[in-house]
Amino acid sequence: MKLNYSLTGIAIMFAVLHTGCSGQKETIVKDEFVRGADIGWVQQMEATGYRFLNDDGKAEDCLKILRDHGMNTVRLRTWVNPSDDKVSGHNSKEETVAMAVRAQKLGMRIMINFHYSDTWADPGHQKKPAAWEGHDFPTLLKDVYDYTHEVMSALKNAGVQPEWVQVGNEIPGGMIYPEGSTSNWPQLSQLINKGYDAIKAVSPSSKVILHLDQGNNSERFRTWFDNAKAHGAKYDVIGLSYYPWWLDGKPDFSLSINDLANNLNDMAARYGKEVMVVEVGGEDTQADNTYNLLVAVIQKVKAVPNGKGLGVIYWEPQGARSWSRYPLSAWGNDGKPTKALDAFLVK
Repeated sequence: MKLNYSLTGIAIMFAVLHTGCSGQKETIVKDEFVRGADIGWVQQMEATGYRFLNDDGKAEDCLKILRDHGMNTVRLRTWVNPSDDKVSGHNSKEETVAMAVRAQKLGMRIMINFHYSDTWADPGHQKKPAAWEGHDFPTLLKDVYDYTHEVMSALKNAGVQPEWVQVGNEIPGGMIYPEGSTSNWPQLSQLINKGYDAIKAVSPSSKVILHLDQGNNSERFRTWFDNAKAHGAKYDVIGLSYYPWWLDGKPDFSLSINDLANNLNDMAARYGKEVMVVEVGGEDTQADNTYNLLVAVIQKVKAVPNGKGLGVIYWEPQGARSWSRYPLSAWGNDGKPTKALDAFLVK
C-alpha cells in the first residue's frame, strides 16, 4: 500500500447477522474464497482508545465486526525493528504473532506480509532495516533467511500456520534497496528465494506470494514476472494491488476493472499460478461506489479460469480517517463500518 498520509485451506462456514437500513438479515458464507482485511493498525487503534462500533452502534471487537461482514481472512504486515509511531510504527514480530493468534481464535485464516524493513515498504520505499545496514550481500541473504525463519517459527510455536506468506510488499522495483533492486535481478531473485526457503522450512504448506501494485497494468506484471521466471525466483501465488483512487485523475473503477480482469486471467494462464487481489480500497466518503468496486473485483477474481482466483483483501478497512487520515478505509466518522463492507457478504 502506498501511504502519502504521514486474514488451513479449509472451508469457512459461519452465519453472519447484519443489521442494515432495511432491517436484520442473515447471510451464510461457506466458500473457500478469500474475503479478507489487512488489519495492521488494529492494535495501535485500540491502544490509543479508538472504539470500534458495530452496525447497531455498540462497541465490539473489530475482528468480530469484520467477520460478521463476511470476512474470513486477515493479512498482517510484519516489520523488523519498528518504531512506536501511532501510524507508521508497531507491527513487530511479537505484535504480529499476537494478532494472528487472536484472529485464528475467531476462525479466521492468516496471511503474513514480510516488508523486510522497519517501516512501510512499497514502490516508493524499500529501505532495508537499520540493523542490516552495511552488511555485504552474502550477509543480507542470511539476514533475510534468519529473520523470516524466526518470525515463521514464532507463529508456529504459537499454533499458527499461515496459509499465505508474502515475500516483500509491492515490489515492482525490488526490495531491500539497493542490493535487491530490479536493476540487479540475479541478486533480487536470491533474496526472494531465501525468504521462500525459510517459509517452506517452517511451514511447507504455506503458499508464497510475490506482490506488485497497479493490478490493472498488464505490461508492468508481464515484464516483472518474466524476469522472475528467467532468474529462477520461487513463489506460488501472484498478488496484486488495485486502487483506482490512486490512478491519475482518480478515475472511476469502471475505466480500469476490465484491465484488472484481463491481467488476472493473463497472469494465471501465462505463469500457471494462482492469483489474488491482496490489496484493494475505495474512498470512505463514497461508500456506494466502493461497494460497487468491491463487488466487481470479487466477481472478476472469482471468474479466473480453473479456480485460480483465490480472493480479495481490503487494505485497512477499519483504518478510520479520523484516526489515520487515510482516505480509503471502509469506516465512517460515526465509528461504524460503511455500506462498502457489505460487498463481502455478496456471493
